[in-house]
Amino acid sequence: MSRMLRASAIMAAGTMVSRVTGFVRTMVLAYAIGTALLGDAYNAAYAIPYGILDLLLLGVLSSVIVPMIIRAQQHDEDGGRAYEQRLLTIATIALGLVAVIAVLAAPLLIDLYTSWAPGSRQFEVGVMLARFILPQLAFFGIGAVAGAILNTRDRYGAPMWAPVLNNVVVIVVFVLYAVVGSGNDIAQVTTGDLALLGLGTTAGIVAQAAVLIVALRRVGFVFMPRFDLRNARLGEMGKAGIWTIGYAVVTQAGFMLTTNLASSAGDAVRGHGISPYTLAFQLFQLPYGVIGVSVITAMLPRMSRAVSDGRFGDVRAEFASSVRLVCSLMVPVSLLLMVLGPAVTVPIYGHGANSVADAVYIGNVLQVYGLALVPFAVFQLLLRVFYSFGDTRTPVFVGAGTTAVNALLMLLFYAMLPPRYAVMGLALAYAIAFGLGAVLAWWLAGRRVQGLDGWAIGMALTRMYLAALPTAVLALAAVWVFTAVFGGLDFLNSVIVLAVGGGLGLLLYLGVAHRMRIPEVNSLVGMVARRVGR
Repeated sequence: MSRMLRASAIMAAGTMVSRVTGFVRTMVLAYAIGTALLGDAYNAAYAIPYGILDLLLLGVLSSVIVPMIIRAQQHDEDGGRAYEQRLLTIATIALGLVAVIAVLAAPLLIDLYTSWAPGSRQFEVGVMLARFILPQLAFFGIGAVAGAILNTRDRYGAPMWAPVLNNVVVIVVFVLYAVVGSGNDIAQVTTGDLALLGLGTTAGIVAQAAVLIVALRRVGFVFMPRFDLRNARLGEMGKAGIWTIGYAVVTQAGFMLTTNLASSAGDAVRGHGISPYTLAFQLFQLPYGVIGVSVITAMLPRMSRAVSDGRFGDVRAEFASSVRLVCSLMVPVSLLLMVLGPAVTVPIYGHGANSVADAVYIGNVLQVYGLALVPFAVFQLLLRVFYSFGDTRTPVFVGAGTTAVNALLMLLFYAMLPPRYAVMGLALAYAIAFGLGAVLAWWLAGRRVQGLDGWAIGMALTRMYLAALPTAVLALAAVWVFTAVFGGLDFLNSVIVLAVGGGLGLLLYLGVAHRMRIPEVNSLVGMVARRVGR
C-alpha cells in the first residue's frame, strides 16, 4: 500500500496541477468563444483526434504495449532497448501518415461526429478547425509511446506533468484570441482567427511531446530509428491489439452517437449542445484523472508482473487495494458533484461569452455525471485485470455491451426529454450503462482470478458512503441557504458554497472516515501529516 501511495502521490500531484491548469484552459475557452455555435464547432473538432487516437493507440498502450515492453525488458538480452526503439519508430511513421489522411478527410469526420448540414457555416468552421487541430495526432502519439516507456521504468512524473505545459500554451492562445480575435459570433470569425485557435491547440501537444522526449533522454534512452520490423513482434501485437482496437471502435461509435444527439439538441436550444456536454464531461473526468489514472498507471505493470509469475493472489490483492484507495476519495467527490454541480461551474464558465445561466446548465449536466463517477472508476480498474493477462478480447465484449446499453438509453431519453434536458439525459444514460458494465466486468474478472474479494470490497465501500453522508448533508444545506436566502448562485455565492460544502465537507469526511478507521483514508491522512511535519 505504501509503495502504491508514493507512486500514486507523484502522479496525482502532476495530474492535479495538469487538471487545475486544464480548469483555467476551459474557463478561458468558454470566456473567449462561449458554448454556443463557435464553441460547439471547436469542441467537435477537438474531440476528433482523441477519437482517432483511441482507435489506433491509447487503448493499445495500456492493454498491449505496456505488458509487451515489460516482457521485452525481462527476456531480451538488451533489456528491451531495441524493442522500444522499434515501437517508437513505428508510432512516428504510422501516426504521421494518419495525421495527413485525417486532415484530408476532415469534412467526412465532421459529418460523422455532428448533425450539421454540409455547407452550413457551422459545418465549414468545424472542418477548418479540424484541419488545424488534426496534425496533433502525430505528436500526441509519439508522446504517448514515450510516456509508456517511461512508466515501465517506474518514471511517472514526466507523463503526468507534461500536460501542464500543453495547457499553459493553449491558455496563452485563448487569451490572445480574447484580445485580438473576432469574438464568439461564428458568422464573423476569419480564417486567421480559426488558425490561431486550431494551430495554437496543436502547438500545446507539440510542447507536451517534446517534454516527454527530453524525459526519455534523461533516463538514458537515446532514440535511434529501427526499421527491422521482423523483430517488432507486430504479429503478436496485432493479435492482442485487434481486440483493443475493436473496443475502441465500439466506444467511438457510441461517442459519435453522443455528439450527434448533442449537436442536434444544440440546434434546437442554443447553448445546450456539444459544448455543455464536453465541458461537464471534462469536469467529471477530473477526479478520475487525478486519482484513478494515477493508481491504474502504477498498478498495471505490477499486476502484469504478478500474472507473468503466476501469483494470482497478488493480482487480487493489488486490485482490491486499488479499488479501495480510489473509492476512498471518489465516493465523497461523487456525492459532492451531485449536490454542488452548478456551484462548481458558475465560477469557471459564467464569464465573457458565457452567461451564468449557460454555466448553471453545464453544472446540471455535471450533477447527473456525479452518479457515474464510482461505477466508471471501478469499470476502468476491472479492465486492467484483463489487460494484465494479455486478454484484450473480453473487454471488447464488455465494452460492446456497455456501449449498446448506453446507445439505447441515449436514444430513449433523447426521444422522451425536451431538447433543453437532452444532454442531461445523455449523461444519465452514461451513468446507468457503466453501472451495469461494471457488474458484468466484475463477474467475468472474478472468474479469471478465482474471486475479487467482493464482500470485503463491498463492505469497505459501504463504510465510505456512510462516512460521506454528513458531507452531502452539509453541502445540501449550503446550497439551500444561498439559493433560498440570497436568491441564487452568482460568482460570489458559488465560491462561498464551494468553500463550505466542498472544502469543509471534504475535511468533515476525512475526520469521520478517520474516526471510522477506514484504512485508506488513514493512510492518506498519515502521509499528508508526515509531509507537513517535515
